[in-house]
Amino acid sequence: MECKSVDLLKEKCSPESYEKLMKLNNVKLHDFVTKYVELCNPDSVYVCNDSDEDKQYIRNKAIENKEEWKLAIDGHTIHFDGPKDQARDKANTKYLIPAGSNLGSLNSIDKTEGANEVHGYLKNIMAGKEMYVLFFCLGPTNSEFSLPCVQITDSSYVGHSEYILYRSGYEQFNNIGDSPDFFRYVHSAGELENGVSKNVDKRRVYVDLGDNIVYSTNTQYAGNTVGLKKLSLRLAINKAAKEGWLAEHMLLMGIHGKNKRKTYFAGAFPSACGKTSTAMLKGETIVGDDIAYLRKKDGVIYGANVECGIFGIIQDVNTQNDPVIWDTLTNPGEAIFSNVLLTEDNIPRWLGDGREVPNKGINYNGEWIKGNEVSYAHKNARYTVSLYNLKNTDPKLDDPNGVEVKGIIYGGRDSSIWPPVQQAYNWAHGVVTMGASLESETTAATLGKEGVRVFNPMSNLDFVAIPIGQYVNSHIKFAQEVSSPPLIFAVNYFQKENNKYLTGMEDKRVWVKWMEQRVNNDVGAIETPTGYVPYLKDLEVLFKEVLNKDYTMQDYLKQFTVKVPENLEKIERITEIYKTKVKDTPEELFKILKEQKERLEAAREKHGEYISPVIFAGNKQA
Repeated sequence: MECKSVDLLKEKCSPESYEKLMKLNNVKLHDFVTKYVELCNPDSVYVCNDSDEDKQYIRNKAIENKEEWKLAIDGHTIHFDGPKDQARDKANTKYLIPAGSNLGSLNSIDKTEGANEVHGYLKNIMAGKEMYVLFFCLGPTNSEFSLPCVQITDSSYVGHSEYILYRSGYEQFNNIGDSPDFFRYVHSAGELENGVSKNVDKRRVYVDLGDNIVYSTNTQYAGNTVGLKKLSLRLAINKAAKEGWLAEHMLLMGIHGKNKRKTYFAGAFPSACGKTSTAMLKGETIVGDDIAYLRKKDGVIYGANVECGIFGIIQDVNTQNDPVIWDTLTNPGEAIFSNVLLTEDNIPRWLGDGREVPNKGINYNGEWIKGNEVSYAHKNARYTVSLYNLKNTDPKLDDPNGVEVKGIIYGGRDSSIWPPVQQAYNWAHGVVTMGASLESETTAATLGKEGVRVFNPMSNLDFVAIPIGQYVNSHIKFAQEVSSPPLIFAVNYFQKENNKYLTGMEDKRVWVKWMEQRVNNDVGAIETPTGYVPYLKDLEVLFKEVLNKDYTMQDYLKQFTVKVPENLEKIERITEIYKTKVKDTPEELFKILKEQKERLEAAREKHGEYISPVIFAGNKQA
């Protein structure tokens, strides 16, 4: 390192922080930190290692800097983002790509232009502030899944959130020596006004795939600032495509069957579509609720949770819907609440919590009084908790080998097409008709209009860092060397008739049990033109065993009738997207969609447009 750089670091760091940084014998790391110390110009730099003292320092700073406030329950704090900083900013999240490169329809900007812009915003942005340098590991440590990361930020709230959500990574950097193979993040909340980012018009989230760097400026909302979350997913997808593994927007969970059997599933759902509530189902165990890495080893697919915490949507978390999370959020233990209502007695309140609407409090807009036209909490309000604090966390959370994945679930908000659960014919059929064809109705988790049906392959479109055609093709080919690939399923918790949901909140407990039984060959299934669906008799047993609830033929027909017109329209939509908007779509996708179309048309010719599953059961009792 040049003398000028050494002098700068010694000037900004305490002797202890300087020693912690220099202990990591990695020139690329030192150069990275030095570059942004010089550019951002903080008053001081605090370097964190894996010690409890450093973690507590960040927690204390979050309170001292008024980024968080203590709540009545021990360990609980609250954070507010500004009124215009409540969700992921998709429009201003862009890839920095070199001249001549092409990411198809993905949101991108010329690398030189984008880097100049964001570096302009970062110039002196931390003047008067303290910079934090933190180290984390994506995936279990000392594992094939491990990806070391360094975060630079001036937000103690961001640092605190990451300490809850991710495994410490200082020692992981010791393990990689002078390797340049690590992810880098630079974030600043920018100028603050009333404790929130003031210049949201200069909010930028830029991803440099070539150098594995994420830049985030003038924002506090964790989806834009916690670099290791969805921003890391973009870097990991690009890395995985080069190395032959998958980085996915997926839960990981253990579904418990008969005779103490446990079967691990991964599942991809867009935000606010039931992913966390599925991972947290009563009677099952959670490995992760959001992001998973999938790797092949000895002809088997294994998955690992990238994180060790949950940044979850808090709306509708109550004693009935999410009892485990409710218990965590109403008892002592470390938890951050964001964009909920702070009441006079320092108790957080959120939409759908099952309690009487409060009379007044403070929310992300300021003081709130009952009757105000602005909701007392935001629809995208969140909680941040550690998985280690949950009673249902799976014991293999930190297993360096990951867990063997035997089933994959795709789900979204679909009011009119998919049944509650169905199984693909095979891996490629599932990847194409369930994963690559996934559509979902938009929610408050992203900026823009709600309720719009959007194309969202693998529920990962916002984060895919390679051309979509290549991404789909990598999925199709991923299982080619796997002797018994995971079974693929599609679920839909949001079927409607006359604007009323056809399934209950807890019915998903039955659908996952049926999937677990299918993976283990416990029950048969009915072959329909779009996949396999349950027999009525098996659902009758499961609803009684799991929910102590009767399941009727009327329920069955409403939920599992094959809707030929809607399915055909969907195939036309998806085919058109892949023909006109996606580069290098694999021919196998068109072939599989064409075959599905032909099956539906043949069924319509024989049975009509809306076909009871009983008809497809033939001589077997449905």
